[in-house]
Amino acid sequence: MARVYLGLGSNTDREHYIHAALDALAEQFGDLQLSSVYESEAVGFEGDAFLNLVAGIETSMSVGELSRYLKALEDRHGRRRDCPRYSGRTLDIDILTYDQCVGLVDGVALPRGEILFNAFVLWPLAEIAPGELHPLAALSYGELWQNYEHNRQALWPVSFHWRGSELTRFPTRLAEGL
Repeated sequence: MARVYLGLGSNTDREHYIHAALDALAEQFGDLQLSSVYESEAVGFEGDAFLNLVAGIETSMSVGELSRYLKALEDRHGRRRDCPRYSGRTLDIDILTYDQCVGLVDGVALPRGEILFNAFVLWPLAEIAPGELHPLAALSYGELWQNYEHNRQALWPVSFHWRGSELTRFPTRLAEGL
């Protein structure tokens, strides 16, 4: 079984699509390791704010099988692929890491480059896997988050309930995100 971290985001009917994605992922993979849910401004375009989180799963699917499953899940929930890359979306699910794989695997670049650049990926990943090492940076996600320039991107935890539980842990300051 491979340990995989997925980045989830939505800025269209956000709560609905994040709930739908979590339900589908739990049905397919069982127990999910979930970060808090964060709200962030759209990056790369003018648009509504996103909800983002990271989910850890265990899977026996190959990278290619998992990528196809996630694309089909996005499509079932209204993901439009005929829009510009940087635009609003109902559901976006990215494979961030797949074990310690590095490079292009089944057409998927691993680890996903935005881990090191986007707070909406790094903070939730550091929250649920603070001691795990980034396969290329050779630093833990916790260390990467502590070294991140926190003023680069507006991001804040928001209350979010799924299956009767509050997912978000509320740090008192951005830098205390771990």
